[in-house]
Amino acid sequence: MLACKSLIVNRIFSKKKRLSLLKTLLSLSLVFASFLMIHKLKVLEKDAVGRKRLKETTWCGSECFLFKKEVVRVISESPRAKKEVDDFPQISNGSWDAQVLNCSEDTSVRTKDWFHRLDSRFHQFILHRHCRYYPMLINHPEKCTDGEVHLLMVVKSVIEQHDRREAVRKTWGQERTVDGRKITTLFLLGTPSTGKDSKNLQKLIQYEDLIYKDILQWDFMDTFYNLTLKEVNFLKWFNIYCPNVQFIFKGDDDVFVNTPNLLELISFKVEDHKEATLFLGDTISKAIPIRNRQSKYYIPKELYDKPYPPYVGGGGFLMSSQLARRLFVVSEDLELYPIDDVFLGMCLQKLHLAPEMHPAFRTFGITRRKVSLMNKEPCFYRNLIMVHKLSAQELLKMWHMVHKEELVCAQRTSI
Repeated sequence: MLACKSLIVNRIFSKKKRLSLLKTLLSLSLVFASFLMIHKLKVLEKDAVGRKRLKETTWCGSECFLFKKEVVRVISESPRAKKEVDDFPQISNGSWDAQVLNCSEDTSVRTKDWFHRLDSRFHQFILHRHCRYYPMLINHPEKCTDGEVHLLMVVKSVIEQHDRREAVRKTWGQERTVDGRKITTLFLLGTPSTGKDSKNLQKLIQYEDLIYKDILQWDFMDTFYNLTLKEVNFLKWFNIYCPNVQFIFKGDDDVFVNTPNLLELISFKVEDHKEATLFLGDTISKAIPIRNRQSKYYIPKELYDKPYPPYVGGGGFLMSSQLARRLFVVSEDLELYPIDDVFLGMCLQKLHLAPEMHPAFRTFGITRRKVSLMNKEPCFYRNLIMVHKLSAQELLKMWHMVHKEELVCAQRTSI
């Protein structure tokens, strides 16, 4: 009997020892992966042509730059366009003023009956919904003030998706000037979600930003329900730091964008004097909240119980700078909503505007099967502006296929 007990104790001890060893190995693996990433970034740094020696990052606000106080110039001088922008807010000449993370929960909500009936996954969102603007961990106020930017590419990403950001930088997010029109790119990030190696991940993203200088990061956790925080914090940032930007494309880091087609579309809108209220993409109309608890987009009745206003799929959309400033103003008077693209639809509704549907934006409906057919039908994709849900490898492949010089396609109709 004693021998049996001794055997059991030894087995338990051996199991604990194996678990301890496994934890140690996992930690070492993470450290090794971090070193590999740093090595990769160092190689990229050395290979950058003409890159100067990196200096210490310095933080500065509006005191580093001169900002115009007047309203951004309206390209169209038509009476109709002037009427549409009479109430444009003035561009702020301040700096980012959310310097301290001070967001305690609204305890009064806990006394509400509807809160206790609410699905628990929404509790943290509701308790902190009053917290709107957060401190910036990485800022680049110079991105919009270094000359006039024709098109600002704004990409929602998370720290771990380094490969997606690399693919975007090599393809549609490449910063360049096309026929005198400057294109600039920014990635929007929060902080790692609970359970991840926050310290090492933060060091990696800071090193990545030292190389590329194209990341904006706020001190809120990167979760699905916090995507709306990226919307409102970016709108505020844009209103402060971007006096000379004309148009904004905003999308995810897993989309393909045909940049020449996008620039052509912008030119058509300017020629038709429709840029003042420009907001277009893959529009969803007459939608209602999803009540299926298994869905990522599930919304309980306690939170919202009426049809949604028209909105565009958040995978990618185009808007003018004039409208972006108006959206910033109205967004401050609306309660935050856990689905970011629906929230922007609510902002547009408050402005008595509706997004424009454009068939070349494919936020929904492009399946994996269709992507796999790209080798057979590259011309179909050449005529699009945006396609959602691609891996980094698929994005690079699609970009290469669509921009082959030897690819001959039938004459397409105007965008």
